[in-house]
Amino acid sequence: MCQLLNSVDGTLSLLNKLTFYAFPTKTSEFRHPKSSPYLGNKTAKRWRFRGVRLLSLQGGSEAADHVKSSNKFKVPRNLADFPLLAGAVAGMGLANCCDEGEMEPFPHVQTLRKFPKEELVGKVVMVRFDSTNLLREEEQDQSSQSSAVFTIKYLHEAGAKIILVSDWRKKTNLQLHDAETVADMISSVIQHRVVTIKCDYSAVLLKMEVLKKADIFLLENLSEYKEEVANNSKFAELLSLGVDIFVNDSFSQSHKILASTVGIARFCSACIAGFHFEESLCQLKRVARTNKRPYVAIIGGGNLYDKAAALHFLVSRCDGLVFVGMMSFQIMHALGLSVPSYLVEPRAYKAALDIIQIAHDRNIPILHPMDFWCMNEHLPEKMGIFPSHHILDGWLPVDLGPRSLDELNSLLVKCKKILWIGPVKFKFSGECADGASKLAQALTELRQRNCDITVVGNMACQAMVMESKSVLVSDMIENASVLWEFFKGRKLPGVMALDRAYPFEIDWKSAYCNPAQPLVVDIGSGSGLFLLGMARRRKDLNFLGLEINSKLVRRCMDSVHQHGIQNGYFIVTNATTTFRSIVSSYPGELVLVSIQCPNPDFNNPEHRWRMLQRSLIKAVVDLLALDGKVFLQSDIEAVALRMKELFLKNGKGKLSLWNDQYHARMNLGEWLEENPFGVMSDWEQHVIDRGDPMYRLMLSKSSGIE
Repeated sequence: MCQLLNSVDGTLSLLNKLTFYAFPTKTSEFRHPKSSPYLGNKTAKRWRFRGVRLLSLQGGSEAADHVKSSNKFKVPRNLADFPLLAGAVAGMGLANCCDEGEMEPFPHVQTLRKFPKEELVGKVVMVRFDSTNLLREEEQDQSSQSSAVFTIKYLHEAGAKIILVSDWRKKTNLQLHDAETVADMISSVIQHRVVTIKCDYSAVLLKMEVLKKADIFLLENLSEYKEEVANNSKFAELLSLGVDIFVNDSFSQSHKILASTVGIARFCSACIAGFHFEESLCQLKRVARTNKRPYVAIIGGGNLYDKAAALHFLVSRCDGLVFVGMMSFQIMHALGLSVPSYLVEPRAYKAALDIIQIAHDRNIPILHPMDFWCMNEHLPEKMGIFPSHHILDGWLPVDLGPRSLDELNSLLVKCKKILWIGPVKFKFSGECADGASKLAQALTELRQRNCDITVVGNMACQAMVMESKSVLVSDMIENASVLWEFFKGRKLPGVMALDRAYPFEIDWKSAYCNPAQPLVVDIGSGSGLFLLGMARRRKDLNFLGLEINSKLVRRCMDSVHQHGIQNGYFIVTNATTTFRSIVSSYPGELVLVSIQCPNPDFNNPEHRWRMLQRSLIKAVVDLLALDGKVFLQSDIEAVALRMKELFLKNGKGKLSLWNDQYHARMNLGEWLEENPFGVMSDWEQHVIDRGDPMYRLMLSKSSGIE
């Protein structure tokens, strides 16, 4: 099928035509170009190698010189497997991505599966769904709807009011001409009544008592609003008004920055992943893992230059790359083979050479088609088969040739894991390419032999569905753009906007002697002086410190063990994003939350990563027991004032200033004169010792009104 790139003793060798076995264990036959059936018959020579082959150099001298001289892309021979986020089960990790540096760790997001079901009762939940997934009508796709449909049904059964929101293209489906039609289609799928509302209704849902009309609502088509694509903050806030919890179940849009997936997260008390979204994250982890070998990536489509970073990632992890689309011509061009100019992609030459260099360093094959079906430019009905390096003028490649398909099948039989991403389509291909169908048939057979197969992209998935009625949804990712962005090492905005979840199950029985006792949480516990002092004084309470600095947490836990403290515990985490997932699993009541002397910069509203985000405040309010307290203090008055304003503004009307006969009366502009607990933090002690004031206040939770 293909061309093989390999090296022996530093010598680069290429062969224009060969019978290819990806992982040979016995003597293989290699044909010299002169022995090609297209150019005449010659006696074929035979060589025997173990894993590495020496092939005669025919052309491609520039590529060879580049590979010999370039040291830019030196990668380790054994790249460690890296764990990525998989729903709410796995932890976090890093990935080596060649010269692109280390891939950013995926956040461990909060999921609907892990979210306390009791907190959904009576809440207004907005679900951003994937219209192409939920509204499909084909019978073979019913199984793929299960996780998306289950998200909606699960929320409905939990007692939540649901507002569905998405975009749909009328051009791709003429039946989707208005929201009422879409609502009827969704109703038939989920077997519940769906009522349509306009976007401006979401601002006054409660006042207009619209929620009494039904349990599930559908907002009008977001594609009609330019503010959606622009991630307009005011539009995102409009969508969120009246909404308590946001559930993102549209993974196919996670690579985009939209008002309905990213902007809205700033205004909801909880932002979590739905079942379909979580399932898709699991697919990403499976694709990235190299647990089965040989692992080969079949790469279709074009735009090699734009996807260069992603291809660097694949060539650094897989045991071989097979190019079956327009990108194959860019690889051939970089290898010095003859390629018609109209098939050469601008700026792709250097990028293709770099990919070849990485493969050379890792001693893995880079493969491209051996022959093509071509169409006569002047007589479209006339077809012919041409070798890949010798397409005659006036002929246009439209599909993989028979030898290419035969050799590809021979290669795939030896693989334990296969990724097919991108269409088997060329510039002049028709709607139905036989090559894609034959490839889908081969993968279907291999899947029955327990080969791990993942298919990515609409056209590739459609080919698999047409060839196999039993193909699993877990084997397919329809939106290739998301995976290409992931392979490039870029953060997916739709994922990053979700709340974080603590990646481990906490054994509260091991943490505390009596885990049923009321809980006190100190956010940003620092050196732990306050919490450790409180734990010694109040044996009837349990104390939890949440601190992002791992060194400080280790010191605090050392103190806990050295002094035999059985009601104190510290966790390394970013409490801004994980507070809800950690504290919601605690078996007892949350009676006090303290935030003491946060970094002033964290409270700058221009900083998206400030500590007091709306989601943290709402999580504290939701989880705090009735009559529970929030203690805030800082040595900077402006910081204390801002903390007070944010808690009162986002407290859902349940927080108020606390007055106590034993403490100073809190009138406007006045603060608690003394620490109400009699135990100071290390910074508070430092401020008092230098004679400066502390600005303290206490808030109390009442039943309030929603």
